Amino acid sequence: MQHDDRPAGEHDESVAEAGATAGLTAPTIESGRGDARRDHGFFGQPRALAHIFGVEMWERFSFYGMQSILLLYMYFSVSEGGLGMEQSTAAGIVGAYGGAVYLSTILGAWIADRILGSERVLFISAIVIMAGHIALAVLPGFVGLGVGLVLVAFGSGGLKANATSVVGTLYTRDDPRRDAGFSIFYLGINLGAFLGPLLTGLLQSTVGFHWGFAAAAIGMAIGLVQYSFGRRGLPPEASAVPNPLPRDRTALVIGIAVASVLLIAALVLTGLVTAENLVTWVIGGTVVAAVAYFVVILGSRAVTKVERSRVIGFIPLFIASVAFWSLYQQQFTVLTIYSDEQLDRNLFGWEMPISWVQSINPVFIIILSGVFAAIWTRMGSRQPSTPVKFALGTIIMGVAFLLFLPFAGGGPSSTPLLAMVGILFVFTVAELLLSPVGLSVATKLAPERFHTQMVALFFLSVALGTAIAGRLAELYTSVPEAVYFSVLGGIAIVLGAGLALATKPVLRLMQGVR
Repeated sequence: MQHDDRPAGEHDESVAEAGATAGLTAPTIESGRGDARRDHGFFGQPRALAHIFGVEMWERFSFYGMQSILLLYMYFSVSEGGLGMEQSTAAGIVGAYGGAVYLSTILGAWIADRILGSERVLFISAIVIMAGHIALAVLPGFVGLGVGLVLVAFGSGGLKANATSVVGTLYTRDDPRRDAGFSIFYLGINLGAFLGPLLTGLLQSTVGFHWGFAAAAIGMAIGLVQYSFGRRGLPPEASAVPNPLPRDRTALVIGIAVASVLLIAALVLTGLVTAENLVTWVIGGTVVAAVAYFVVILGSRAVTKVERSRVIGFIPLFIASVAFWSLYQQQFTVLTIYSDEQLDRNLFGWEMPISWVQSINPVFIIILSGVFAAIWTRMGSRQPSTPVKFALGTIIMGVAFLLFLPFAGGGPSSTPLLAMVGILFVFTVAELLLSPVGLSVATKLAPERFHTQMVALFFLSVALGTAIAGRLAELYTSVPEAVYFSVLGGIAIVLGAGLALATKPVLRLMQGVR
């Protein structure tokens, strides 16, 4: 397990300081932390984890349910209920949208750290997400698509980083339950991810796309109601504002926000940003944002020498994460097209909806997340370090792409469903080695003044990988499948091997965090 090399008192004092600036007294915060340490009421974890588990499960139900039919909605013909877009353009938009979701975690994290606190941003973001799904369900054509995707992207970005940050407040850095707690949290994510595509896909294939989008809206509403009843049970740290924005800078922030909106509108109206090049803009914006964030955190006077070293140690993990997600997120682009055109979905004379393929991975997550949590808990300090887990996850993800090679270039229904199940099992093993561990290590390496924003940096790696996945999907239809899968799989394996070889220097930079 990971250990913080600072004395416990130093960490507690910094938390008390953050709470005091948010209007909380130090004794109140210490009481919250003490209760969190002693509480084992939810599968051995703090009871408050159940509330975050619930809202995240329903948010993922709506998110993955909608996303499972989104690409199909865009490239299916108008007569089939779709928008009739070019397949490559639609795939690029899905990648750009997915990248924007994770890119917007910056905004959600900044608002949490400087203005509202993580818990309040989480609650508001859930409302915005629900509004986005309603727009997709009731507004026709490209209007509903544009309004819905913008709202869901911004809302999901605000919820994702802050839900993870709130989970982090339930534990001390050296709590041995920490990684297991994040794995249970990850189980909630995948329960929603499993159920969402099943219901929305069934509705889409029987009564139409807009009914599928409506189901996503209802799911988010259920999660919002449940969370509204349980949010009071969270520890005070969840609502603390660790680095409040000075009042004299409020006007500047508002001006920057207005200018940003006007700039985006101008780029769209002048034709510089189009549906065809949107994913390239998102990739460029994400790279700039990631570099800027690292520069800001590393250059801050509020960051100690030890904290600065840990942030530098996060950089190779960030790069490996980008490589991993650029392959993994093709489940929603390349694998959707592949399932539509080449997968044999016939089950005893009944053709399974295309979107149901996206529920296979969550099934394995549900089965294996508890296994991985038990393994890490049982191994304790003997478990592989975080860089090794990241390296293995990246390598195994590359291997998963190579498993497509025996079926490359086949015709309709040429790939057995069982083969796809096996490949997605390998996807799952890779994911469990990297994704929940990445969420956990981001909170452990985070400087005190940049806690939520460090989590946003991890999500920026997901944003960049997701946007790259969209760009790669545009190439999928123009190159031989064997070349496509072998080159991408090979690159991931090489990058993972490089990180494995660099484990010792990376651990030195991480200063006691494993």
